[in-house]
Amino acid sequence: MIKIAVDCFGGDRSPQANIDGSLSALEKNKDLYLILTGDEEIISSHLKDRTYDHERLQIVHAPTVITPDEKPTDAIRLKRDSSMMAAVNLLRTDDSVGGMVSTGSTGALVTAAVLRIGRLRNVIRPAFCPILPTMTGGIVGVCDSGANVDITPEYLQQYAVFGTIYLQTVYNIEKPRVAMLNIGTEAGKGDELRKKAYTLLENTPEVNFVGNMESRDLLAGNYDLVVCDGFSGNVLVKTTEGTAIELLKKLKKGIFSKTIYKLGAGLMKGLFDDFKETMNYQNYGGSVLLGTSKTVVKGHGSSNAVAVEKCIEQAFGMEKNAFAEKTEAILDRISNQEQ
Repeated sequence: MIKIAVDCFGGDRSPQANIDGSLSALEKNKDLYLILTGDEEIISSHLKDRTYDHERLQIVHAPTVITPDEKPTDAIRLKRDSSMMAAVNLLRTDDSVGGMVSTGSTGALVTAAVLRIGRLRNVIRPAFCPILPTMTGGIVGVCDSGANVDITPEYLQQYAVFGTIYLQTVYNIEKPRVAMLNIGTEAGKGDELRKKAYTLLENTPEVNFVGNMESRDLLAGNYDLVVCDGFSGNVLVKTTEGTAIELLKKLKKGIFSKTIYKLGAGLMKGLFDDFKETMNYQNYGGSVLLGTSKTVVKGHGSSNAVAVEKCIEQAFGMEKNAFAEKTEAILDRISNQEQ
């Protein structure tokens, strides 16, 4: 049985979306055990009259909530009875709990994960890895997307290792194609950091490094994982998501501008619906914080029940397929080669 803690408060749609997503994940995965953290009375009221396996669900009372505008270090120190910290403390103190999911404050979650949960052996710094859809029907991960702004070539090497194992264990991509975000595809492009990282990635046999990638090619389907610093990755992901949203708005506005366009759109409704569903970030879960000693998944603040369910499945998949053990084994091998 794989135990996952779910922070039921902190997100825009909490606790309803968190609870609904939890119950859906519980129903679909019979080897899953969930611990819901938050105000017990409120959670219990949402569970009332709901059908679920009571033997595989537990509530841990945590009456307060960490808000996004609170300073992360103060929040994790002063709000130890919060729903997020209750989940973090379960990971820290209970070896049977393998991971957690939260849609709350990103800053507080990262700080708590690093300071309270800790890193895997030989990990320099954990990194976020969100998943986006590609135009060929696949997915692409971006690592890092905001955890670390200042990096070294060794950071990018570890991101490539993290992301490769993550895509293999959770998404069954046997040999992920790994690229490095750069201002051009040529090997000599970029600053000294990226030039050194290029050589390092080329000489990391555990990674299927295919070269540099320009940002415009993120969704082309030619790559499974893109490694970059947290600042660039965050801008890349949000720009891509924002562009997709604005294009859909523009398309919708154009369709309703003329009757003939409306008639044509009616005939293509199925295609438009499929495209909208493909680009909906709620269907791809959250950003996994790769490199921590226990699995941590950060869902978007506006996650609905489907997104929360996907986040739980991400955590479940990582624990079921021994992501931590596989990552440590490869990093140990790399470390021994460097010595």
